[in-house]
Amino acid sequence: MNTTVTARHNILGRLRAAPTSTLPPLPDVKAWFDGQRRNEDLAQRLVRLRTAMQAVKTEFHDVTQANWPDVLLRIAASKSIGNLLIGRNTAHGATLQDRPLGALQLAYYEQPIDAWRDQLFDGIDASLTSARSAVAEIGSIILWPTPSEPRLMSLVPHIHFVLLDASSIHSDLHSAITAEGWSSGLPTNALLIGGPSKTADIQQTLAYGAHGPRELIVLLRHTTGAAS
Repeated sequence: MNTTVTARHNILGRLRAAPTSTLPPLPDVKAWFDGQRRNEDLAQRLVRLRTAMQAVKTEFHDVTQANWPDVLLRIAASKSIGNLLIGRNTAHGATLQDRPLGALQLAYYEQPIDAWRDQLFDGIDASLTSARSAVAEIGSIILWPTPSEPRLMSLVPHIHFVLLDASSIHSDLHSAITAEGWSSGLPTNALLIGGPSKTADIQQTLAYGAHGPRELIVLLRHTTGAAS
């Protein structure tokens, strides 16, 4: 028998004869998070999320279901935004379509990227997407891209508006994953956004907008209350 074959046969024999080890028990992740979780109510989670994200130049505006379009339009006018990218088949997009928009024009993400790449990268001022929820502990908003609101809507335009329901703010990521049932299905990309795009060079000079939106504007929608 060939020496190489004999050596392989001996090695495989020893591996097969070795006793099977028992896998260690899986860690109790839920128990760990339960022990670490802060006992905070929604108002406290909201403050923690807002504080963390404002520290990296995220804008927050308190809105209601009734007035969020008016607040968005006021902000858009103050920033000289000429057009706003929205998803065609979304509830918030339909709400905007029914409002007088003044000088603001709506653009729709409704065709493959190859068909309008130049316009998306060079001709769109801002976009509006909805948020699935947010995580107070890490100061991040969770986006759940869909065919109506693809991932590029939150990555390409210079200004990104996000409509976030205040009631959807979780204490930590584990809470969000379990409460929302992520194990039953995920999109191709679930995004956690902690602020506008930023980077720093070797001299530690911080620059915004290098790899994505230079401004992140959160419309924090409450069940009651007034616009900021």
